[in-house]
Amino acid sequence: MKKSIIIVSLLFFTSIKLQAQCADNSNQKASPTSVGLVIYSNDVETIWNAIRFANFSKSKGDTVSIFLLGKGVELDSLVK
Repeated sequence: MKKSIIIVSLLFFTSIKLQAQCADNSNQKASPTSVGLVIYSNDVETIWNAIRFANFSKSKGDTVSIFLLGKGVELDSLVK
């Protein structure tokens, strides 16, 4: 019982600290980032979601690189 109270209190204080850090950064503009995606699957839904994420990141001004590995190289044959 005592261990669970200690764990809960630690989680509570950690969440308060994280919320304070997030509040401090609210006035700063987000800078563009580089995003690297590795597609290692030929599952159509997985590839679709990866490409959607890449397009969203590009629309926000980020630099996006996509790497096709393994079954992911079948991307061209999967596109209809």
